[in-house]
Amino acid sequence: MQDPLTFSEFWPSYVLSHRQPLTRIFHSVGTLVGWALLLAAAVFRQPWLILAALLVPYGFAWVSHFFVEHNRPASFDYPLWSWLADQKMVALDITGRVNREVRRFEVSEAEATLR
Repeated sequence: MQDPLTFSEFWPSYVLSHRQPLTRIFHSVGTLVGWALLLAAAVFRQPWLILAALLVPYGFAWVSHFFVEHNRPASFDYPLWSWLADQKMVALDITGRVNREVRRFEVSEAEATLR
């Protein structure tokens, strides 16, 4: 990936690095557990849960990239955009629109290789 200058430039590459449904499931589970842990930290006033809320989502994501997708997690190079993109991807997954987004960028990628 060329260094993106904006989130809009980063997003297609992020989506394409999450082509496998199992990768997206790992991300969604990790992200939702992370948010639940953050909520639990606030409700039960347990600061250590904040650390867990940060580590659990990355653990799920990294496992999926290394063992399912076989690529490098975007969080290594673009941590903030990666976090934001993960939130967006999980929202699309929850609303049933993530597969359409993956297909959209796969078509764009295929068209670009034909040029």
